Parts: sequence; structure tokens; C-alpha cells
Amino acid sequence: MTSSESATTVLIHLAGGVALLIWAVRLVRTGAMRAFGASLRHALASFTRNRFAAFGSGIAVTMVLQSSTATTLLVSSFAGRRLIVPAMALAVLLGANLGTSLAAFVISMDLGWIWGLCLAIGVALYLANEAMDRARNIGRVFVGIGLILLSLIELNAAAAPLAQSPVFRTLLGAIGHEPLLAVLVAVAATWLTHSSIAIILLIATFAASGLFPPATALTLVIGANLGNALIPVLDQLGAPALQRQAAVANLFTRLVLALLVLPFVAPLAGWLQTLPTLDSRLAIEFHVALNLVGALVFLPFVAPVARLVERLMPGKEAPDATVRPRHLDPSVLDSPSEALACAMREALNLGDRVELMLRDTMTLLEKDELKLSRAIAQADDGVDAIHESIKLYLVQVSRNELTEEESRRLLEIITLITNLEHIGDIIDKNLRELAEKKIRKRYAFSPEGLAEIRDFHQRVSSGLVLALNVFASRDLALARQLFAEKAMMRDAERRATESHFQRLRSGRAESIETSAIHLDIIRDLKRIHGHVASIGYPILESANALRESRLREAQEAQAQQEGRLMPAPQSGL
Repeated sequence: MTSSESATTVLIHLAGGVALLIWAVRLVRTGAMRAFGASLRHALASFTRNRFAAFGSGIAVTMVLQSSTATTLLVSSFAGRRLIVPAMALAVLLGANLGTSLAAFVISMDLGWIWGLCLAIGVALYLANEAMDRARNIGRVFVGIGLILLSLIELNAAAAPLAQSPVFRTLLGAIGHEPLLAVLVAVAATWLTHSSIAIILLIATFAASGLFPPATALTLVIGANLGNALIPVLDQLGAPALQRQAAVANLFTRLVLALLVLPFVAPLAGWLQTLPTLDSRLAIEFHVALNLVGALVFLPFVAPVARLVERLMPGKEAPDATVRPRHLDPSVLDSPSEALACAMREALNLGDRVELMLRDTMTLLEKDELKLSRAIAQADDGVDAIHESIKLYLVQVSRNELTEEESRRLLEIITLITNLEHIGDIIDKNLRELAEKKIRKRYAFSPEGLAEIRDFHQRVSSGLVLALNVFASRDLALARQLFAEKAMMRDAERRATESHFQRLRSGRAESIETSAIHLDIIRDLKRIHGHVASIGYPILESANALRESRLREAQEAQAQQEGRLMPAPQSGL
């Protein structure tokens, strides 16, 4: 290391180059997923009729995405929904392994000034398209590729002085003398960065600069290759077994490959060092060869390997009592529009569950079935679980760069699921307990009282259906109708209360003993309708119609109040 260049400066340049490389790889993956995500998913789903087509689709998709992890998550999602059989899923992942090594091979070529051209094209495309459309995301891909090439230039410059540092060479030499430690270091580094391409390029850059011998470089490549297969397995630990099988099968093949190749690394490296010139891209080429050998070895046996993994971790059907979201696909999180569509479908599914709870509550009030009460309580647990899943999913979506329209849709979904969760709590904690109190005390509503509750319940149920339609269609006229029904519900509550007190004055025994329960049910149903009406607020706000609707509602309420307080005309003398 030269005296003019301090160790601190070199390490800062090195850290900056590594950070730029990792971020640039992610930028390419994000841009490619947003620009071509739907087409890539269609390609994976379509070209899986035989193992060779599946293998080829894995190579193509991964070279576009620059990430075999992203491809693995896509395939796992398909397998979890039984859209692809396990053997073909493994064939796709074998292609993805080779695809990621080929992507690193292409990027590592000495492309000179190409990085500047990529940045210029990418920035021009990005700035020329203000909306988050395909052209803007293609620009993001070009910027990412340019930054990857630029980061490699920076890493080469930073690694050259380190090659002369005795301390650094001693440290790397210690790792080189312990192959198992070298593999574990590469596995950990790949998992931390979530990018095998970045780690492979880093290893190749350091090896070309002479920071460690060929044997250490090849060992680290094996570790990075293994770590890349470990990432999707760890990322899906909470997923159903059926969804995890493809990732586990891929990890199994890479582990077997690592165990087979690792003993021959030292002899291979020794032979390479006898050659007149040592290829500076040795690590990259070895990575390609490693995954090519893996494909040749395991592609004929994808069915037996898939059956073995199925036997070790059978994909049992979830019991009926277990409630899990059905539409929250983690593989589309890098594509906000598709992820929001998944969240919307799951939110409507949540709405159907709450609607069923509300319907069952009326049945419980009429038929006094305690078994149904327990079912409603279990249904509320399911509503809470799905609400939490959607909320966490939306948090992940919000980490992306969202358009104004996508941000508005995200707010609408949050508003819907929050109000649905509150409705479920009112049904479970209030209405269900009131029904159980009525059953335990053997109370019975008067025919008129039950008819009033049934009518009020029907209004609320119809309002909930309308609210779900407003959410799905975003129709402004329906949203205004939903909001206008708040005033109608106030009138209905007033009429029901007055009718109930009229029965109390007449001395109806049923009305007297159920008076508190009756009034509480009406009150809770009105609270539910308040949450129902709130679902339409974001649609009205987006059209600047909420203030107008509230003003009109306030004027109508004031007029009704003045009408009730106006003294009756008296006959004059």
C-alpha cells in the first residue's frame, strides 16, 4: 500500500464499492420485476410442460431479473398454489442457478465505457417518463447495470492497494487454509446481502487483484452458490410445506454438489497455477461451470429428488380451523400494482368473512344456538389474523416507490381492513355477548322488537355489501349513496327507540325484560354502520366530495332537529 494512500481511505473506497454493487444489483432486479414481472410470471407458468422447457425458462427469467432468489420465490408461490408440479419447479430452479451465473459472467466482461452509456440511457428514460410505467422501469434497469459496471471499476481500484497489505493477505490466507470456514463466510455474506451475483463479482474482483489464491476463490464461490439457495428457504420458513418444497429441493442439490466438488478444489487450483497465464475471471467461469455441472447431474433426476423432498416434508392440507390469507403473494412485492391487487382480493375476502359473521349474529339472536356463538368467536380470530397479514403485507408494499394512484389505493385498502376489523370486534365483543346473555337468562324479544332488530340488521348488512362494492368499483355515485345512508340510519335508530319505549309504556313484559339488550343491539348495529360508511371516505376524498357530502348531511340533520323541536301550533282564542 502506498504511503500517499492510507488504509482508511482504501477501506472507505472498498466499502463504497461493495455498497454500490449490492444496491445496483437490487436496482436491476426491482426495475426488471416492475417492467416485466407479469410477463415473466406468465413465462414461468407456461413453459413448464417438460423439464427442458422449464430449465430454459428458469435461465431466461433469472438473467432478466438478475436474481435466482426472485425466481425461486416466484416458483415457490406457483408450487404452493399447485400451478406447477414439484419436479418441474425444481427444473426451473436448476435453470435459475445457471441463469444467475451467466448473468454474472456477462456483467463481468471488460465493457469499458459501456457503464457511461447505460447510465445516460437509463437516466434519460427515467426522467422522460414521470409516471411509473414500463419505460421508466427499463430506465431503472439500465441505471442499475451502469452502476454495477462502475462499482466493479471502483472495487478493482480499491483492491489493488490491499493486495500489497501484509495484514490483509494474512487474514485472507487464514480463511484460505480452512475450506469449511471459507464456505461459511461466503454463505453468511450471500445471505446478508441477499445477492449471490454481488458476492460472486466481489470474489472475482478480489481474486483478480491477487488478494487470495485460486483455491480460496473457488471455495468461496462454492459457499456463495450454496448461500444463494439458502436465502429463499429461510425467507419462507413460515410458509406451508408445499410452497417450501421447491426451494428445499434446490438447496439439497446445491449441498450435494458442494460436497462432491469441494474435495477437488485444491487439486484443480494446483493444476490451474501450472498454466502459463491464469485467467482473471477464473471465479466467474468456475461459477458457470459449477451450475452447468449441477444441471447436467440433477436435471435427469428432478422427479426422484422432488419425491424425496415431498416424503421428508409432506404438504399437508391446512385444517379448517386454521385461517391463512389466500391471495397475498410475496413474489410480487417488487411490483406495487400487482401487490396491491393481491391485497385488494384478500381485503374483499376479509369483507366476505365479516359479512358472514354479521349474518350469523342475526341467526344467533333468533335461534339461541350457543354452538353458533362459538363459531362467531372463532371467525373473529380468523378476521384478526387476516387483517394482520394484510397490514404487514401493505407495510412491505409501501417500502417501494409508489405512484400517487398506488398510494391512494393503499390508503383505501387500509381503511377497508381497519373498519372491517373493528366491525368484527363489535360483533364478537358486543353483539355476540348480548346474544349469549339473552340465551342464558332465557329472554325472548317481542315479535315487534325482533322485527325491528331484523330490519335494522338488514339495513346494516345491505350497507356492508354496498361498501364492499364501493371499494371494488370505486364508483363515486355509490360512495355518495353509502355516505347518505348515515342520516337514514339515524332516523331508523330514532324510530326504533321511540317504538321500543312505546311498548315499555304499554307494559309489554318481553319488552321490559329485554329492554337493555334491545337498545344495546340497536346501538351496536348503528356503530357497525358508522364503520361501514367510513369505507367510502377515501373514494369521496379523492374526488373532493367528502366535505360537500358532510355539509349536506349536517344541514339535513339540523333541519330534522329543528323540525322536531318546533312547537306544535296552538289554537288561538
